[in-house]
Amino acid sequence: QKEKTALDNDTVGTYRQPAAYRVQREMQTEEHFQAYFERKLSSTLGGALQIPRENRQLQCSFSWGRFRKITLKMFPVLNWLFSYRFREWFLRDLHAGLSVGMFQIPQGLLGVWLTRLPLPNINGFLSAFCCSMTYVIFGTSHHISVGSFSILNVVVTNILKSLNFNQTLSSNGSLDNFSDPAFMKDYMEALTLTASITLLTGIIQLLLGCFCLGFVTTYVPKTLIDAYLTAAALHVIVSQFTFIFDVMLDFYKGPLDIFYNLFHFFLALPKANATSILLFLLSMVAQRLNTSIMITYKHSPIAFPMELLLIITVTIISNRIHLHAESSSAVVSMIPQRFLPPTPLDLSNLSKIILHAFSLAIVSYFLLVFVGERYASLHNYNIASNQELIAVGLCNICSSFFKSFVVSCAIPGTVIQEKTGGRTQLAAAIGASMMLVIALKLGHFFQMIPNGILAAIVVFNVLPFLEKFLDIPILWRQDKYHFVIWLVTFAAVLCLGLDVGLAIAMGFTFFIITIRSHRMKMVVLGQIPNMNIYRSLSVYRAAREIEGIKIFQCCSSISFANMNHFKTYLLHKMDVKAVPLDESEMRALISLNLSDTAVERKDLKCSCVCDPPLPPPRIPYTEKLVKRCHADSDSSSSSVNLVHWSKYGDKLSSRTLLVGAADAQRASPGFNTGCRTEKNEDEGRGACPSPGSAIDNSSVQLDRLEQPMYLPRPVHTIILDFSMVQFVDLIGSELLRQIIHMFHNIGVTVLIAGCHSSVIADFEKNDFFDSCVTKEMFFLTLHDAVLAALDKHQKPDELEPTVEEFAEEPLAEQQKVEYLA
Repeated sequence: QKEKTALDNDTVGTYRQPAAYRVQREMQTEEHFQAYFERKLSSTLGGALQIPRENRQLQCSFSWGRFRKITLKMFPVLNWLFSYRFREWFLRDLHAGLSVGMFQIPQGLLGVWLTRLPLPNINGFLSAFCCSMTYVIFGTSHHISVGSFSILNVVVTNILKSLNFNQTLSSNGSLDNFSDPAFMKDYMEALTLTASITLLTGIIQLLLGCFCLGFVTTYVPKTLIDAYLTAAALHVIVSQFTFIFDVMLDFYKGPLDIFYNLFHFFLALPKANATSILLFLLSMVAQRLNTSIMITYKHSPIAFPMELLLIITVTIISNRIHLHAESSSAVVSMIPQRFLPPTPLDLSNLSKIILHAFSLAIVSYFLLVFVGERYASLHNYNIASNQELIAVGLCNICSSFFKSFVVSCAIPGTVIQEKTGGRTQLAAAIGASMMLVIALKLGHFFQMIPNGILAAIVVFNVLPFLEKFLDIPILWRQDKYHFVIWLVTFAAVLCLGLDVGLAIAMGFTFFIITIRSHRMKMVVLGQIPNMNIYRSLSVYRAAREIEGIKIFQCCSSISFANMNHFKTYLLHKMDVKAVPLDESEMRALISLNLSDTAVERKDLKCSCVCDPPLPPPRIPYTEKLVKRCHADSDSSSSSVNLVHWSKYGDKLSSRTLLVGAADAQRASPGFNTGCRTEKNEDEGRGACPSPGSAIDNSSVQLDRLEQPMYLPRPVHTIILDFSMVQFVDLIGSELLRQIIHMFHNIGVTVLIAGCHSSVIADFEKNDFFDSCVTKEMFFLTLHDAVLAALDKHQKPDELEPTVEEFAEEPLAEQQKVEYLA
């Protein structure tokens, strides 16, 4: 015992010998395994549930557990409300809510600058409050701040222009414009059409959510999300140039719009306001210095509320001192401050706006989900994509009641809410409530804030999305496919906009996923010596190819898209090629597959037209395999010479050797490989069998004593490792069956190993099996298939040990494993 303890202490931290195991069992085929071990379900059902006929009654029952689950799914607010940690989270949510709410007040006042479609302040703030509270109840993200998105607002404005709605407010407008009846009519029509677009967008999103189409985001990779948000951040930054340079320009919307707008902004730089640029730079420096200030609460870092401090400080200064910088007061003062009640939809332009509404619905939803998934991954929680679709649809429906624009994720507000410590949507509720109260009571004080200060807050809080540029070299080293997806998504969204770019990115991503999943990868396997492990011959030096056996591992599913590559690779490695059968061979195959009655029927036959037509004859294969013709071959013949030989004794074992004509002549000088003349055709008819025909003991025999041969042993078995194949479609199974028949015709057996039960069920549904292709060719493991092939095809002059001897005698086991290597 002491020696054992000392030995264990000495071996601590050192390499231990792996545990060895020994298994003794019979070789198992799928047919034998299914017959011996009964399956619970029929394989033709593919694992479907069988319902007894006597219990097919519709039953309705009430379950409190199911009711609670449905309620929590419909109202996600209950998930965090019932488990809210008041002492740990409330101060963090209060801090974040104050910062977000204070930022939303001047942000709501800036919307009129980009859209030139002024909305009364009370309508805008009520819309923001209702949308935020709707998302608090129905949203699943803990950090999303819902609000207007500047790019979507510009899109709506361009839709109005395309429908011949003139700009309702110019840069030199005044309050007197609203006393003009014609101006007021156009103004109300524009607001009604805007509300119609917003309502239609929300209805589309709600319908898509009811049909559970939010699952599409499941197939969106993280690289697409990062590239899309990076390009969207650049669009947001360019949209803020109006406030940075204090230059009012009409935003162009179309292909390459970001470069078009940048060009016009650079042309207008001589007219820029130096004070606005200086205020922007000072605000950026203040926020940059804020990154070095950190507050720790409950052992968690929280950012200092620099945005809140900036807004309050600049509001006080701007109301005391004229800063000679443009603010929202010049535009807000022109708008009549009265509430505009909801009006009926404008359905006269429904056919013209429905496509635009659908585009806005898709962009609004994906933008919200992409930002939500970004912060959900950072804070280790999940969001329900379909519930997010319903939530944003309800938010847009609420926004339409106040004649407001399409809402989505407000990226700057979301970033502020996350970095200031917000843990739940209580922060959004606090911010929306504070925003509504302060805006309605003290909103006129915030109208004096220079636009450059707010632009600095927006630009600084979207800069973290541009850090994803640093991931490009990493993607290039890790995965070229995701690297290409990132570049294509970024270029498409940047050049073609958020809507068209998203469609191109999604289509390209699905194309890449399809190509990658259906790209055929074949590997030639060999055996590791003294093991039942098989690995790639090109990767492992210790792997050895078994004589007479070719093992191919298919590393992807087999479908119509990659089946031809599978066939080409297989024929290339076997050094053969497929040649179409001629008419006589096709007629022979058809006659073999017809029944005796069908063969003996007369040319003219009367039958009732009511009888169902007979199914067409099934042709097992339409091509035959011949030897490839190599350029360096001594013989010009490319046909296959089949040299058959048999083992004398109790057991007969047929052999087929695939050699070229020149090789056959060198092996047996007396063997005629050319075409027979009419003179000796009858004499040599019995000695030249056709490919695939049976052969008896009177066939050509190779005399090993008189003429020794040094040819390599021919391949008699092909083993296909299907352990990594997930499915085989109808076209793939048909081509696979033809390949098996073609190799069977030249004497090469094809075995399939490790096939999943679902794939076998697909084979049964596709009528894959016949008299030649049976389940006896399917083996549970790759080693079973190898042992079966070696047991069936043994050399004539060697007696290998049986399975029992191989399992019982260690020495015999070692010798056979070394032979297999």
